[in-house]
Amino acid sequence: MTGMLLALIYVCFVSLGLPDSLLGSAWPVMHSEISVPVSYAGIISLTICAGTILSSLFSHRLLRRFGAGKVTAVSVAMTAVALFGFSVSGSFWAIILWSIPYGLGAGAVDSILNNYVALHYKAQHMSWLHCMWGLGASVSPYIMSFSLVKLNDWNWGYLIVAVIQILLSVVIFCSLPLWKKGKALYEVEKASGRAMTFGEIFSIKGAIPCFITFFTYCSLELTTSLWASSYLVEKWSFTPDAAAGFASMFFIGITVGRFANGFLAMRFGDKGLIRMGICIIATGIVMLFLPFHYIFALVGFVVIGLGCAPIYPCIIHMTPRIFGEERSQAMIGVQIAFAYTGFIISPTLFGVIAEHISIALLPLCQLVLLAVMLVTHELAVKKAHNITE
Repeated sequence: MTGMLLALIYVCFVSLGLPDSLLGSAWPVMHSEISVPVSYAGIISLTICAGTILSSLFSHRLLRRFGAGKVTAVSVAMTAVALFGFSVSGSFWAIILWSIPYGLGAGAVDSILNNYVALHYKAQHMSWLHCMWGLGASVSPYIMSFSLVKLNDWNWGYLIVAVIQILLSVVIFCSLPLWKKGKALYEVEKASGRAMTFGEIFSIKGAIPCFITFFTYCSLELTTSLWASSYLVEKWSFTPDAAAGFASMFFIGITVGRFANGFLAMRFGDKGLIRMGICIIATGIVMLFLPFHYIFALVGFVVIGLGCAPIYPCIIHMTPRIFGEERSQAMIGVQIAFAYTGFIISPTLFGVIAEHISIALLPLCQLVLLAVMLVTHELAVKKAHNITE
């Protein structure tokens, strides 16, 4: 039964990644059909992120009341309905409207599944699960490409993924008895009397440094992925199509790294893997500084991806052991909210730096984020009173 549930959660993580690449793949056609500027993709993305942040912050209350299985099933169903709404939308404002349940559903399922796996499964599964997210995010552009080329319509891409999500939500509803494994956790939470307030969450020793670690990591990851192509074009005079292809190797580094990290997790602890990842990222950033040849920059982006691989899943997995199982859902919900806040703020902020100063400052900004990440991670580990080695 445990193996069946784990397999289902793996599939859930693939489905979580599926919608994430659809907008970027379809937008060159979408924005023309709905008659809006290219920049309006940012408004849609911001709406989705806002919903994700909101549902992540309140995920611990949903968990206490309904349980992981029901919340996951309903959340996947919400994203399925939202994706279907995208597929039948013909205006920008309709897409904005459907972005709200999309973000709300994605945030709840993301935080609750992360917490469930952190509580009930070993560290290697957390890394492999996030590898499955990368698999889903890698597949969806091909689905959209098929829709655009063979079906001559971006709407079909969203509809195909919506159907996949609907089928998955039905399977999850049918599998609710499997989620009873977490019953002991809910009894612990209910014994605590009530859901934690945000003031109580932020007052936990080590909580604020942990949240900042999440913010800086996700800031570094998305800033790198968003600006790597432009960096190669402007710094090393790559053609845009060549730069896009080489910059995608950053994602390959993350995906391959998370697969490998699952095996390393059997030998090394979460804290050791996080520190190892930070050192690998630092090595990659140093390679970006080297002025000798563009090959150092190309390898540097791959190395940064490899270093990023263990950090997100390992911080999530160690949360119940640092802060206590009864606090883990509240903590992970806020962690993911900080992660998406980093996704929103930092790449935009670096865009201002690149436009008004120079995009060559990308490695320096990465280094600053990495330094803050290292300091705050160590502070979180040191201050948390419940840590186990």
